[in-house]
Amino acid sequence: MKGTDLKWSAVSILSFFLLWEIIARSHFFPSILFPPPSEVLSAGYDLLRSGILLKSVGHSLLRVFAGILVGLALAIPIGLLMGWVEIFDKMFGPIIGLLFPIPGIAWLPLLVVWMGLRPTLPILLISIVAFFPVLLNITTGVKSVDREAILAARTLGSSELRILLSVILPLSLPFILTGIRIEVALAWRVLVAAEMIAIPTGIGALMSRSESLLQIKAVMVCLGVLSLIGLFMDLSLRYVERRLTTNWRPF
Repeated sequence: MKGTDLKWSAVSILSFFLLWEIIARSHFFPSILFPPPSEVLSAGYDLLRSGILLKSVGHSLLRVFAGILVGLALAIPIGLLMGWVEIFDKMFGPIIGLLFPIPGIAWLPLLVVWMGLRPTLPILLISIVAFFPVLLNITTGVKSVDREAILAARTLGSSELRILLSVILPLSLPFILTGIRIEVALAWRVLVAAEMIAIPTGIGALMSRSESLLQIKAVMVCLGVLSLIGLFMDLSLRYVERRLTTNWRPF
């Protein structure tokens, strides 16, 4: 991010919090329902010092990373096959098109009936949600690879496996990383919803307990933490994408 853009971002964020503080201190709304950011920060410090916030975030982070890894492990090979071998695309494409529109959280009741409230439940739910965007982006990326590059590699005597690893996979990498960014955003959304509904631990569960006790400051702290985590993960993935694809990005 450029220095000018960074300054404008800082000004925008500071103005937002200043306006929030002014409105909250003006008592247009009951303070218990709309606390000022200074009190929210104080509540966040108390949750952090008690260890409750770190423990809840730790549970959620572990589930997100585990679910994403499982989703990637399934989506990458299947996506490569569907994009590279037409028969696989014809076989699995209609099934993917049928299942993809289902909202991620809609899988939760079925998984609860099948598995119960086991620790692996949110991981499996996230992996299902993460699977589809990565799969579709990989399939699109492989199909968009210049066929002349593949033909040139074959002409030079490269094996199909080497073409896959040295030509198709690198040229598809921008699509893969875009799918991962979408995957991460969807994973957090479905996880928090699942934790609020059926999982007794995690940041979503902390939000649900706080809401039931009208601890609005704690709810706002959780929302702020989720925002920061999501921003950090997205910026990290953008940085990785730039580092890996700047020199040969095909578009």
